[in-house]
Amino acid sequence: QVQLVESGGGLVQSGGSLRLSCAASGRTFSKYIMGWFRQAPGKEREFLSAILWSGGNTYYADSVRGRFTVSRDSAKNTVHLEMNSLKPEDTAVYYCAAGDRAGGLILASPYYNDYDYWGQGTQVTVSS
Repeated sequence: QVQLVESGGGLVQSGGSLRLSCAASGRTFSKYIMGWFRQAPGKEREFLSAILWSGGNTYYADSVRGRFTVSRDSAKNTVHLEMNSLKPEDTAVYYCAAGDRAGGLILASPYYNDYDYWGQGTQVTVSS
């Protein structure tokens, strides 16, 4: 059974940084894309970034490119999202997701429905 467990969220001041982690278990993820999304109250779930588990290629949404960095630690089956220069509008619940490339998922897909597995989310709050 696939499990994705996010951690690292919290309260940070505007301009600060946080590092989110997503511990993945339950299968081999070598053919998977790992994505990060967020959802603010009353808003749609928003794609942020994705990384190929095998090879490490990355993709970012325009809203976070240059501020956020995604990486993976294959030895620890963990994906990270380093977030810098945080703004109050970054406040949201942040989710990790995993999608099988065999199902047609591509790195640049912004659609949450394309992903197969989700974590429970971690709250990030940026104060002004």
